[in-house]
Amino acid sequence: MAPFKSQALAFFLALLSVRAVEGENIEKDKAPAGVARVRPTEDFEVTGDGKHDAWKKTDWVAIPRKTKAGLPYETRFKVLYSPKGLYVLFDGVDKTLTTTGRKDFENLWEEDVFEVFLWTDERHPVYFEYEISPLGYELPILVPNIDGTIMGWLPWHYDGPRKIRKATSATGGKKESQAAVTGWSAEIFIPYELLQPLKNVPPKPGTKWRANFYRMDYDDGKHTMWTWQPIEINFHEYKKFGTLVFE
Repeated sequence: MAPFKSQALAFFLALLSVRAVEGENIEKDKAPAGVARVRPTEDFEVTGDGKHDAWKKTDWVAIPRKTKAGLPYETRFKVLYSPKGLYVLFDGVDKTLTTTGRKDFENLWEEDVFEVFLWTDERHPVYFEYEISPLGYELPILVPNIDGTIMGWLPWHYDGPRKIRKATSATGGKKESQAAVTGWSAEIFIPYELLQPLKNVPPKPGTKWRANFYRMDYDDGKHTMWTWQPIEINFHEYKKFGTLVFE
């Protein structure tokens, strides 16, 4: 083979090798579809606006709109975990805080709301559901899903180390019922104490939980929903949840 052709072939093979390594590094940095990495953090106070430096440790994950029709609002979340519990940050574009001020443990999903579902152990059809309204009212329930029959159970002794810490904030307007805004966010700390006796809790590096993240909005009389992982019928299709991988 002529020297020129030999050198050209060597250069081409070296280029392919570099590209392969670059591609491998990109894949290592990018989580597979349906997977969100949960990075560790020290505990901190939630403020509702996600401005604590801890949130800089992780990236936003988009929550797509479920259907083509509906409101074109960007919606996203972040997740961290500490030795004591799980932190979740929601953020969404909005025009109106469509809420009448429903209180804790009421049907919050019938108005604007963010939701997170946590299925910590795939051996048992039991998971934790949490909803929060723009005004900071909450619905924490444990859901047994037995052959498609579901019913939520409210927490007992819901105080002290078992109490969820949460806060919300609005941008572009006041945080009040029917206020005109440009968006709202919610920051949540779910203590492991509350999730007992669910198995696979607390998580450690390498632990995997199944989960899904949702949003409901009712601006302009339209009912729009967002789901991190696609569903067909309702939010309780737990076998379609994505996966949280704890680092």
